[in-house]
Amino acid sequence: MNKVFLLFITFSILCLSPVSAAVYKGQRVFVKKCVKCHDAGQAFIAKKKIRTWKKLMKKKGKPLADLHLKSQKAKESWNYFKSSTYYRKSRHLKQFLVEYAKDSGNVPACD
Repeated sequence: MNKVFLLFITFSILCLSPVSAAVYKGQRVFVKKCVKCHDAGQAFIAKKKIRTWKKLMKKKGKPLADLHLKSQKAKESWNYFKSSTYYRKSRHLKQFLVEYAKDSGNVPACD
């Protein structure tokens, strides 16, 4: 009985624990997909405050995608922002952008 109970508790904890975003994964997404157009990289991220990045990354980053899809300058990125890959990885990107925003006090490494 105890083994079954412990197995059930362990399984419940693993299944019900939220999957959190990872800053390093967000940085990887930013470097692969965003640096092409936003050369400044770190300086670009630090131009906006935490509140602004959170607004742009609401609903799995839909406002940020819409912003890019409306801009002719961002034509090269349209396929990416329409893809399911963007929406899957948006939580990591959000974590990265918020972590290194202007008012966060953090500076990303040069990896």
